[in-house]
Amino acid sequence: MGDEVQPEELNKLEQGKQYGWPHVFAKGDIYPQSTPVGGVTKQQWRDQSAPMVIGYTAHAAPMQMKFYTGTSFPAEYAGDAFATMRGSWNRNPASGYEIVRIHFENGQPKTIAPFLTGFLTDGGKAHFARPVGLAVARDGSLLMADDVNGVLYRIAYSGNADKANASPAAPADVMEAQAAKGLNVPLSMDRPETKSTGALAVSSTGFKNDGMIPQKHTEYADGVSPPLTWSAVKGAVSYAIVMEDPDAKPTKPFVHWLAWNLPASVNSLPEGLQEQLRLVEPEGVLQGRNTSGTHGYYGPKPPVGDPAHRYHIQILALDAMIDLPSTADRDALLEAASGHVLAKGELVGRYAQDVKPPKR
Repeated sequence: MGDEVQPEELNKLEQGKQYGWPHVFAKGDIYPQSTPVGGVTKQQWRDQSAPMVIGYTAHAAPMQMKFYTGTSFPAEYAGDAFATMRGSWNRNPASGYEIVRIHFENGQPKTIAPFLTGFLTDGGKAHFARPVGLAVARDGSLLMADDVNGVLYRIAYSGNADKANASPAAPADVMEAQAAKGLNVPLSMDRPETKSTGALAVSSTGFKNDGMIPQKHTEYADGVSPPLTWSAVKGAVSYAIVMEDPDAKPTKPFVHWLAWNLPASVNSLPEGLQEQLRLVEPEGVLQGRNTSGTHGYYGPKPPVGDPAHRYHIQILALDAMIDLPSTADRDALLEAASGHVLAKGELVGRYAQDVKPPKR
């Protein structure tokens, strides 16, 4: 797209968010050579994407980032991070081939600037190193791996400035809390958000209730969604699907499928729905984020040798359409559905994998 586009990005990663790729970049700029599938517009994709925090020179090619936890650098480096930029010839002048410093203040990134340069020669037309790996040594120096010559560079400070105090590793509590969200909770059918006095019947031509799911519907084979049929519910405006495995470990229950805004006129689905955020058949159906981090149906994949896991395909009849972006997860869907559930029902299938699949 040019020498200055698109910038390298520093993003703050949070569970459930998307960061523009591959249709949006930087602070909301739209990539002209791709289009989201399922009728999602680029503007809609941008609206549900988080912008970058800071950008850096295009084509610099970041490889590894490390927070500085040593004590041999000056005090001003405490809490900062360093990143290797492998570099790219696909820019004039060449960019990268350096280590950059990411300066933080009060836990927030403020600037990205060159820290170690000099690997380019001949006016940027040649190089003798490409920074890749990065580590903080016990003595507080930095170790940089070069994949051109297969050597390590040691970057040390020998001045007299006040040294940095030892910085503890980044606390894991925030990430652990994000990862634990939605674990060890009841199945959707049994949660208060889906409270209802109505019932509906769910069936499949692929397997009977409490029967074994054919392998083609699992991730050990084709991973196609099964055909489904459910009884129509009077007054329903839309239907939603939640498929969960309560026997999975450590993620329990494992969410395999989320879909909502199936129109009231639809009470069956064919085998093999597309695995994308929005469907055009049935029109307007949204598919949220499952536990694997993808959108759409993710088939059973219990560990080889486990007793058969149970897979609960739960269908909710709702008196409204659900106003959620396709980036939503199960908890967001159930919260939005709370108070709108007219009826619910489920089909339970089982699957066990006895034979270890061949390596691909």
